[in-house]
Parts: sequence; C-alpha cells; structure tokens
Amino acid sequence: MNEDSAERLRQIESHLAHLERQHDLLNEVVVAQGRELARIATQLRRLSQTIEAVELDRIKSTNPKPPHYQ
Repeated sequence: MNEDSAERLRQIESHLAHLERQHDLLNEVVVAQGRELARIATQLRRLSQTIEAVELDRIKSTNPKPPHYQ
C-alpha cells in the first residue's frame, strides 16, 4: 500500500470513528427523549383524569337532584 492510500485509509477510519461517536451520542439523546415522553404522557393522563373528576363533581353540584329523588 502506498503512502497516499495509507493516509486516505487513516482519514476514513478517523471519520468513521467520529461518526460512530456521533451515532452513540444521538442514540443516547433519543433514548432519553423517549423516557421523558413516556413520563409526560403518564403525567398528562393523570391530569386528564383529575380534571375529568373535578368537572364531573362540578356538574353534579350545579344540577341538584329533584326533591322526589332525595
């Protein structure tokens, strides 16, 4: 292998190592975002259930039962 080919190979290996590192970093970010999204979705479900319960209680309190149902 001549010197020019060896240098090109070193550059390619260097670029490949850089790309592998970037891939690993991006993968970590994607995994972290997935966890955060799951946490936010759970929190949103809980908030929705709480709001629904509060709204149901408000509706029940503003619509009293007729006297013959009490």
